[in-house]
Amino acid sequence: MRVFHAAAGLVIVLALTGCQRTSFGGFGSQDVSPAPAPLQAQPVPSVSAGQLPDPTTSTSQFPSAPAGGAAAAGAPGGTDVAAATNALDVTKESMVGNWRVSSAGSSCDMFLTLTNLGSGSRGGTRGCAGELTAMGSWEVAGKQVVLKDRNGNPIARLYKTAGSRFDGSTNGGQPVSLSR
Repeated sequence: MRVFHAAAGLVIVLALTGCQRTSFGGFGSQDVSPAPAPLQAQPVPSVSAGQLPDPTTSTSQFPSAPAGGAAAAGAPGGTDVAAATNALDVTKESMVGNWRVSSAGSSCDMFLTLTNLGSGSRGGTRGCAGELTAMGSWEVAGKQVVLKDRNGNPIARLYKTAGSRFDGSTNGGQPVSLSR
């Protein structure tokens, strides 16, 4: 029985030994480091007041827009002005199905459905390159078909130019054509 009490006592001593603090210094230690010195205030320049230059006459750090404006150049959000001006009426139902896509010298497939996805309808591409690889939805806005990425951001805008043909451009300015 004494061996049992001795063994139990040894286990308790070992358990309590594991709970002891092993770091140097402590709450009652004399070697506590002093707090860092406060930062010095920095000088602040004075605020000036004055009239801003006229934005229509001042020179800009940005290059000027190409002739015909951003839409004619296929800039982000813009498409061919002639396609937009002469666009045919389009309905959402007429867009549903499989389309052959030509963009940047290559071809791929696009599938458009009426299944709701965010603010548009579900769609996707297969075998496409560039911006069209991110296509996840689409919508019809007036005479314009807007292709969107998976987050709902527009990536291309197209207009109906013939019975089964749509032409436009990506936000990066690449021409895009859909046909059946």
